[in-house]
Parts: sequence; structure tokens; C-alpha cells
Amino acid sequence: MLSPYLESTRIEAGCDEVGRGCLCGPVVAAAVILPVDYANEFINDSKKLSKFNRNSLVNEIKSSAISWSVAEASVEEIDKINILHASFLAMTRAVEKLTKRPDHLLIDGNRFKSTLTIPYSCIVKGDSKFASIAAASILAKVYRDEFMEKMAQDYPGYGWEKNAGYPTKMHRDGIRKFGLTPLHRKSFRLLPEQMKLEF
Repeated sequence: MLSPYLESTRIEAGCDEVGRGCLCGPVVAAAVILPVDYANEFINDSKKLSKFNRNSLVNEIKSSAISWSVAEASVEEIDKINILHASFLAMTRAVEKLTKRPDHLLIDGNRFKSTLTIPYSCIVKGDSKFASIAAASILAKVYRDEFMEKMAQDYPGYGWEKNAGYPTKMHRDGIRKFGLTPLHRKSFRLLPEQMKLEF
């Protein structure tokens, strides 16, 4: 069972993002405030859960949370400010969308930078330690996976319905065969054999 809080006397929002390592699509973040006594043995790091289990937990998280939100940073923003800062931007937007202002943020990872004035703690592998961060990782991943599945219908041949935009063989073979889509991150090294693609 993951810890329900870092400190029980304050309102904490867990924050996580998904999609940093993808070759295309937005980076998506979520923020979740859970009740201080919340407990669910099935909530864990989204990467450790099956797709079925992630999807089955979404409604449970949304209905149990004091507040939750999902936000993103676009491909254009990723290419402009880089993926790390775009991840921070997506998390900032997620926190700003919460209907209740938290006293403290629990950020998955070892770094965070934001215009927010809310204190925060960075927690390495936080999504496998704190329920609110794990819940955020689940909401963000399900949202992003569903988005990429929809985009796969518009841009077939890259396998996004299976790889969600990550650099799999099928995805890279699709880039070689069909070229780039508007969703591809042009600041990324999309193919191993090319240091920079010509546009």
C-alpha cells in the first residue's frame, strides 16, 4: 500500500507527467488531491499496471479525489522550450486547474520549476511511494494513451495505438516510410541514423 501523504496536516497534491520519452504528441500531466484517509491497494505507478487495471482505476480516482485535473503542453511548446520545461509547464497547468488549492505539491522526479507559489517536494520514484502521485500518473497515462489511439486513426502506419508515440521499431519504420506528421517533435532525434531530419 502506498503512503497516503507526506504530512497529514496539510492538503497535498500529487503531480506526475507522461510522454517525455515519446517521439510525438503532447506531454501530459495530472494533479490529484486525495482524502487524507484514502487507501486503495490497487493504486500504483501506472507503468506497473496493466492497461485494463489503469482504465478501471480512473473513475475510482476521479470519484474519490477531493480534486483532480489533467493538462498538457503541446508539441509546439516542447519544440520551443524543450521537453523538460514543457513537462514542468504541463504540471503547472494541472495544478492551476485544481478546484481546491493545495498547501503542498508532491512532484514525481528530482526537479521542478514553476511560476507557482505553492511549496513542493520532489520525490524520486514518487509514483511508487505516494498514492496521490500514483493516481496522477494513472490519470495522465490513460488520458494520453487514449489521445494517441485517436490520433492513430488519422495517421495510420506508426503504431500509435500500441506504442503511444514511444520510439518502437514500428514507429520508426513508419517515419522512414511515411515521413513526419504534425504531431512529431521536430527537436527530437527521431531516427538513430539521422542527427537531424530535414524539414
